[in-house]
Amino acid sequence: MSKFSGSVGYVSTVETKPGVWEDSVTELHYTGDLIRNTNRVQTTDKVNDDITISNEISIVADPYANQNFQSMRYVIFKGAKWKITSVEVSFPRLILTIGGVYNG
Repeated sequence: MSKFSGSVGYVSTVETKPGVWEDSVTELHYTGDLIRNTNRVQTTDKVNDDITISNEISIVADPYANQNFQSMRYVIFKGAKWKITSVEVSFPRLILTIGGVYNG
């Protein structure tokens, strides 16, 4: 099992002015283990195929992660932002499954 060290992005919607809502991004650094490391290329009718990874990353959760895991949107892995598709709570760890490239 390889080690993981990277940032997780939390996205929440906040009201900046009355009636104006914007996304607020908070990035926090975590360490853990890379449980599964797989790659899949999806052939579509586009010019370039979509690259999707189905990795699972187990991070040691702090109190902020335990209380806000529903706001996790992406993981910075290998220099790119990858979308978090699911979060499994397995105290004291969170197991993040990541998929395609995050475009937020």
